[in-house]
Amino acid sequence: MLNPAVFQVPNRHSIKLFPMASIAIDISPLKNSRDFRNLWAAGLITYFGSMITYVAVPFQIKEMTHSYIAVGISGLVEILPLIIFGLYGGVLADAVDRKKMVWATEAASLILTSILLINALMPNPNLILIYVVSGLFAAVNGLQRPSADAALPRLVEHKDLPAASALMSLRWQLGVIIGPTIGGIIISTFSIPIGYAADVFTFVVSLIFLSRVRSIPASRDAQKPSLAGLIEGIRYAFGRQDLLGTYLVDLAAMFFAMPTALIPFWADQLGTPWALGLMYAAGTFGSVIITLTSGWTKNYSRHGRAIMWAAMGWGTAIALAGIWNSLILVLLFLTLAGASDMVSALFRSTMWNQTIPDNYRGRLAGIELLSYSIGPLAGQMRAASMAAVTSLSFSVTSGGITCVIVVALLASFMPKFRRFDAKTNEFALEKLHENELLDEK
Repeated sequence: MLNPAVFQVPNRHSIKLFPMASIAIDISPLKNSRDFRNLWAAGLITYFGSMITYVAVPFQIKEMTHSYIAVGISGLVEILPLIIFGLYGGVLADAVDRKKMVWATEAASLILTSILLINALMPNPNLILIYVVSGLFAAVNGLQRPSADAALPRLVEHKDLPAASALMSLRWQLGVIIGPTIGGIIISTFSIPIGYAADVFTFVVSLIFLSRVRSIPASRDAQKPSLAGLIEGIRYAFGRQDLLGTYLVDLAAMFFAMPTALIPFWADQLGTPWALGLMYAAGTFGSVIITLTSGWTKNYSRHGRAIMWAAMGWGTAIALAGIWNSLILVLLFLTLAGASDMVSALFRSTMWNQTIPDNYRGRLAGIELLSYSIGPLAGQMRAASMAAVTSLSFSVTSGGITCVIVVALLASFMPKFRRFDAKTNEFALEKLHENELLDEK
C-alpha cells in the first residue's frame, strides 16, 4: 500500500514523487563527529594507496617470473599471518588505546611499502622479499582491523552506528573501484616503483589524519593481553546465538556461493573475454547502490531477519547467474548478488557495534575479521574444485542453491538470531546504556 505521506498533491504544480531523504545514505556521522571524519578520511586515502600496491605486487611478480604459481603464492602467504595476528589483534584492541594501535600499524605499513619501493628500484628485485613483505602486510592488517572496527562505537553516537557502518562500507567500495584503476594507469604509464611511491605518500597523509583522532583508551574492565583473554572472547561469541548466527550465515554464504575464482573462465565460456572487468565489478556496483540508498537501514530493527534473507538472496542470485549463458543476465544477477551481500554486511556490522560490550569489542572484531576473510578464500577453492570435476555452470548454480538451503537450516536452528530485534534485544539495550554513560563522561 502506498504511503499517503509520500504522495502529497497540494496542487498540480507541486508533486512529491519519492522520499529520497528516507533512503539516501545518511552522512550524519561525518557531520557530527570530527574524530569519525578524520578516521574515515584516513582510511579512504589508505585504501586508494593500498589498492595501487594490490595491483603492483602481482604485476611485478608476473614480470619477474611469468608464472601463475608464483603470483598465487603471494596470496597464499597471507592466510596464516592473517589468522594468527587477526585473533591477537583482537586481544590487543581490548587492552590498549585503539587510536594508537591503528596509528602504529599504519606507520608499520608505511615502512613495509617503502621496503617494496626500495626493492623495486634495485637492478634485480628480490622475489622472496616480496613474499615476506606480503605476509607481514597480512599480519599488520590483522593487528589493525580489530582496533579500527572496535573504535567505531566510541566515536559516534549509538543511533548513528548504522549510518557509520554504511559510510565505512562506502569508503571501502570507493577504494576498491578507484584504487586499482589508478594503480593500473600509474604502473602502465610510468613504472612499478612510482606505484609504490604513490602508496607511501598516501600512508603519510593518512597518518596526519589519524593523528587528529582523539585517544580511545581501553575500558576500565580491560584485561592484559593473554591467551585466556582470547579464549574468553571466543566463549562470549559462541555463547550468544545471535552473534554466532551472523558468523555462520556469512561463512556459509561465502563458502558455497563465492564464484570469484571462476570469473576469468566464465567470461571465456560466455564468449566475452572483453567483459572480464565488468564481471568483476558487477558485485561491487550492486553493493554501491545499496550503500548509497542505505538510509532505510537505521529504521529497520530486525537485523537477524535482514541478514538471513540477504544471504539467501545472495545464493539465489548466484544460482540464477550460473544458469544463463547471456552476459547481460549474468551481470544483472551478479549485481543483485552484490547488493544482497551488502545488505547482509550492513546489518551484521550494525548488530556487532550495537550489542557487543566495549571490553569485548576488540576480541570479537578479530573473530569477525576471520569470518568474513576465510569464507571467501575457502569458497573460491570450493568453486574451482567443483568446476574442475563437473562444470563451471554446475559449480556456480549448485553452490548458490546449497547456500540458500544451508542458510535456511542455520536460521531455523538459531531462533535468537532469526528473531533478533534491536529495539528489544537485551544486549542491544545494555550497549545503549553503556554508550550513554560513556557520552556523559
